[in-house]
Amino acid sequence: MSPHRQSAASKRTRILLVDDHPMMRQGLAALIGSEPDLEICGQAENAAKAMAALAAHPTDLVLLDLTLPDKNGVEVIKDMRALHPAVRVLVVSMHDEAIYAERVLRAGARGYIMKQEGGPKLLQAIREVLAGQISVSEKVSARILELFSGRSSGASPMEKLTDREFEVFQLIGQGLATRQIAAKLHLSVKTVEVHRLHIKEKLAVTSAPELVRFAVRWVEAQGRG
Repeated sequence: MSPHRQSAASKRTRILLVDDHPMMRQGLAALIGSEPDLEICGQAENAAKAMAALAAHPTDLVLLDLTLPDKNGVEVIKDMRALHPAVRVLVVSMHDEAIYAERVLRAGARGYIMKQEGGPKLLQAIREVLAGQISVSEKVSARILELFSGRSSGASPMEKLTDREFEVFQLIGQGLATRQIAAKLHLSVKTVEVHRLHIKEKLAVTSAPELVRFAVRWVEAQGRG
């Protein structure tokens, strides 16, 4: 065994699993538990329990699902980065990386991998993040380089939305009314109305019914993907 492998094995990296599906957590725990240099230090099915686990146990890396029952994943990343800046976050999600990867990286995550990539690629992504790298697919990496070099051709309408506007848009597409969105996000009704107005402007949508139809179609398309 090389000196590097010896040092890696002697100090196992502590990983927190955050996913609302027990079978997914079980599969990840089995995969990671078989690695000599990695160990699971905790599991959580929602954002509140994830933040409590981070406060209670030393953690090096969080494997985070974006879809949690109590809080949007992008906001969870921001919370983790603010309260536990030394902890690295790798998003493991079923959602299309083309839509979400740049958003989670801006929020402070160190990588994004889609669930269908499988175990070997996930372990590779974990080790890239632990080595201080950003771990994304080649497609996303090329896209980010284009953005930084100024050669990006036409941003998609979704990229124009702020994280909060994007969250409101998704909830509109799930059929929630303004008051329901306000209650879910702990915002005032007036604030949600302002977000809706900005979303309409950025997506070039002229009426509230048209915005709802657009949002519903978009959410349904994501579900099929």
